[in-house]
Amino acid sequence: MLKVFLAVTLIPWIPGFLCRGSTEGELSVMEGQSLTVPCHYESQYAGHVKYWCRGKVRGFCTTLARTDPADPATGKVSIVDDPVQLVFTVTMSDLKEGDSGWYLCGVEIGSKWTADVVTETYIEVIHGMSVVNSRLSGEEGSSVTVECHYSEKYRDSQKKWCRIGSWSSCVLTGSEGSYDDTSVAIRDDRTRAFTVTLKELQMKDTGWYWCCAGQLQMHVHVIVTPRSWTTAVTVTSPHTPSRAPAYLPPPEPITKLSWTSHSHIMETFLVCASFLFLVGMAILVRKWWKRHRQDPTLRQVQMIKARHNEYSEDMSDLQSAPVVFLNRDCLDAHMH
Repeated sequence: MLKVFLAVTLIPWIPGFLCRGSTEGELSVMEGQSLTVPCHYESQYAGHVKYWCRGKVRGFCTTLARTDPADPATGKVSIVDDPVQLVFTVTMSDLKEGDSGWYLCGVEIGSKWTADVVTETYIEVIHGMSVVNSRLSGEEGSSVTVECHYSEKYRDSQKKWCRIGSWSSCVLTGSEGSYDDTSVAIRDDRTRAFTVTLKELQMKDTGWYWCCAGQLQMHVHVIVTPRSWTTAVTVTSPHTPSRAPAYLPPPEPITKLSWTSHSHIMETFLVCASFLFLVGMAILVRKWWKRHRQDPTLRQVQMIKARHNEYSEDMSDLQSAPVVFLNRDCLDAHMH
């Protein structure tokens, strides 16, 4: 009887490895960053309550978040269940070094006789730094930017960018957390990240560099490639003589196309000129027709006016002609 009682009493305390879900076993994250943990489960548990707790044994595990509608997650821990994909995810934000330890993904069975389905996960929050991309490539004349992350411990530390093998090349941030010149710019947001921008890249900038925060260092490899037009000439020029004839169009179509284009222009010009000529002729015919359709009486009046003008001109000519007076005696002598 005592053995049965002990078995029933210890069922809720059975370690998680006897009833497991599925997730990562050990995770590392830098201090100050966020971490999302996926917890997978089987289809028969789709309608069950899921939870996230700190500890390695369910009976001694402090619950941090549950999927119960009446008990939503608060603080820096959130939990979301996706019964279609049979997975629930837990997100922990702004992690500190003290958050390191064991955690459980749990599916609540709700029975005293059956243990919950759980999976242990160890999370280690570390001090240090990392880079988003440790291998950068940029074209000559362009710019590249590397993003360096650091833990909260190094927030006030001096940030540096150095070429490996040449400590004299190091550039450091000032009191405002920045540095800028014609080739390098550093910006530290003082929130666990700083960026380094290499400007106007040259071929000689290819090499290995250090991204530094305090005494921590992360290496970055920068590769500078030639300008695109230089590469294109080098690659395509050897093949141009042999392949060019295959892509050249025959001369006949080009000549025909050119003649067709010019013919079209000439046709357009002739049509416009003909239209203008016809319009001009129509205007002249209309004026002539109006002139000859006038009233006969009006034409007679115009003719009389014209004759009167001519008569006036003759009289004016006669008035201006010289007058010759002949000697009557001489005239009589001649007559006898």
